[in-house]
Amino acid sequence: MELILTQRQEQSLVMTFQLKQAIELLQYSTFDLYQYIKEQELENPLIELEEQPPDFLYTERSNGKTILTGSSQQLIDYTQSNNIGMRHILVEQAMLVFRDKDDQQLLKYLIHNLDDSGFLHLTSDELFDKATIERGIHLLQQLGPIGLGARCMKECLLLQITYSYPEEKLAKRLIENHLDLLANRKWNELSRIMNIPLTNIKETYDFIQKLNPTPCFGISDFSVEYLVPDIVVEYKDGILIYYLNESYLPEIHFNNQYSDLMNVKDETSKYINNQFASYKWLLNSIEQRRLTILKIVEVLIKKQESFFKEGFSSLKPLTLKEVASEIEMHESTVSRATMNKVIQTPKGSFDLRKLFTSKLETSDGNLISQTEVKLLLENIIKKENKCKPFSDQQIANHFNDEKGITIARRTISKYREELNIPPATRRKEISV
Repeated sequence: MELILTQRQEQSLVMTFQLKQAIELLQYSTFDLYQYIKEQELENPLIELEEQPPDFLYTERSNGKTILTGSSQQLIDYTQSNNIGMRHILVEQAMLVFRDKDDQQLLKYLIHNLDDSGFLHLTSDELFDKATIERGIHLLQQLGPIGLGARCMKECLLLQITYSYPEEKLAKRLIENHLDLLANRKWNELSRIMNIPLTNIKETYDFIQKLNPTPCFGISDFSVEYLVPDIVVEYKDGILIYYLNESYLPEIHFNNQYSDLMNVKDETSKYINNQFASYKWLLNSIEQRRLTILKIVEVLIKKQESFFKEGFSSLKPLTLKEVASEIEMHESTVSRATMNKVIQTPKGSFDLRKLFTSKLETSDGNLISQTEVKLLLENIIKKENKCKPFSDQQIANHFNDEKGITIARRTISKYREELNIPPATRRKEISV
């Protein structure tokens, strides 16, 4: 075997740090961009920020929403409320209603283990035995809404019947023994097992429907969250205009204190020049991001003009690929630029991606958007005979025969689940 040393020239795409940062910058929301610029100011001594007179003061980002705490002119309108939370109120009531120290300790422990809906979640190694926990749950009924502290929905409903409707023996028996059949609307099976006519089953079901499955929803304390749009589209003199909602972004300036050090040939000069390159890159990347988003919005307004006038029922089929082709960019660039963006329109504020929807073809060769199909699906189910609800296959056949839209049963099932609509068996009502 002979060893030979050869040279070869080839091209390859290398993901540099700056390219990676530019890609991340493109998918930032405006608020995330604001935070990123502030971080760059701390890392780069050449960056000086001039804050804009704020219309809004932002305090934190939570669950994808910006929390708005005030404005320079109307701070009083957004002053944090001094109202104490419901959990704290329950603890105070427990201290007043019950004088026994052991009861107070038990109730305080249970209240602090309630979830956001008022249900009790305990681990296996608890401070109190099962009988004590049961007693504490019944004591809780004197403090808050009936059903508070239940460990499951069944227990919650039974507590409401026990304390508020003790005469409803049939409902109690049905919930205790056959709640799963009731949830799945197995009316005939319930009638056979309980040996009662469907009329009684319907009356009992109608009564149970009046009970509250989450009587203490929202027990936790939450700050008010305001959705701040990244893009605004509005009518002005009858014409749709659009702009980026970035008035609160600071102006980025060059710190002239370091300009004399850039021409000195030493390590300091090398560092300063590297930081100057980062400064220029930041300015260019922000401007490129701004232009890319504006190009995308311009196409969206042109393609979805009917939506901005009439709403989601007029949303036309549109894909990321089509927009990318229109603005002569790669589809992945459009995908990143539309991530984490909220658009405010005359029809409401929502995720920018909602303006993109896949298409289905009708029998006459026209195209219909997925969103419009979902609206039609909702309307069909709303008008169906609730005693004989349509199956997914029947709905698919209806689309094909009546609307001229070829659609598979599994697609109907998928859209129905996305709309949180239960299957036909769980939509069926009692026919008496």
